Amino acid sequence: MLNRVIGRHEGKEGGPLLVVFGGIHGNEPAGVRALSLMFKMLEVEPITNPDFTYNGTILGLIGNRQSYILQQRFITRDLNRIWKDDNVERILNTDKSLLQTEALELREILDLIHAELDSRKYSRLIVLDMHTTSSYGGIFTLPTNDPESLRIALELHAPVIRGMIDGIEGTTLHYFRTDNFSLPTVAVVFESGQHNEDLSVNRAIAAITNCMRTIGAIEPDNVENVHDTLLIEYSDNLPKLSQLHSMHPIAKGDKFRMLPNFKNFQRVSAGEALAEDKDGEIKSPVDAMILMPLYQEKGEDGFFLIQKIEGY
Repeated sequence: MLNRVIGRHEGKEGGPLLVVFGGIHGNEPAGVRALSLMFKMLEVEPITNPDFTYNGTILGLIGNRQSYILQQRFITRDLNRIWKDDNVERILNTDKSLLQTEALELREILDLIHAELDSRKYSRLIVLDMHTTSSYGGIFTLPTNDPESLRIALELHAPVIRGMIDGIEGTTLHYFRTDNFSLPTVAVVFESGQHNEDLSVNRAIAAITNCMRTIGAIEPDNVENVHDTLLIEYSDNLPKLSQLHSMHPIAKGDKFRMLPNFKNFQRVSAGEALAEDKDGEIKSPVDAMILMPLYQEKGEDGFFLIQKIEGY
């Protein structure tokens, strides 16, 4: 079986535990590839830069191992929709031998994280969940309602979408918060581009590097400008801060089909046809920008509509 732990790098100094997920959705390989390269870079960095120090620990994990092997979004349930507090509690209180597919994945992830937290004293827990989308046209960051999550998100130098945590349920953003852990905890999601785009890996590496800098795990002097430049240039002409307006959920039997050629951040007009299902055309209710139009077989969200927050 594929090893869940992509890598672990422990610094000599104390600091935060940074857990970075790749492959929470099994058809999104960029985060896993980026983490594999990141740990190789962290291994050689002290050799090429004797002044390099790492504060705390970074732990890279494959989220859904079973679906990653099959290159499918999930097996029976979307792993990024089952992190509801009551569901997690049920999974943690169930004999592990009785758990299957995504429930087992979640349990193994939490067992690993809690074991890491018990092994060393950490100042806080930071979770960076790396994703990609089935459509092209832009990278973006999703924070929680925690001000620290927003601060980290803004420092990643990609468009930030607020309110996503209120539009969907059961994601890593919902669960990884201080209430559920014994130390300050915050989560951020980074979407680095299209699933199979090579540059999605480069942008994921840049985001992980910037996150390490932002949380104080590495010194700013040790971060090359190329990481900032890559993200800033790709985000050029995109709104720095936007708000979720609405999303279109998909129910079983809807026969949902996204109309072709929509891209992330593409402007759409009120009344414009975006998709269709068994009931006919699905039109935009407002002037907005479209985000994550669904161009893959599995998924519970057809598309999201966002609007720029003025002043940013």
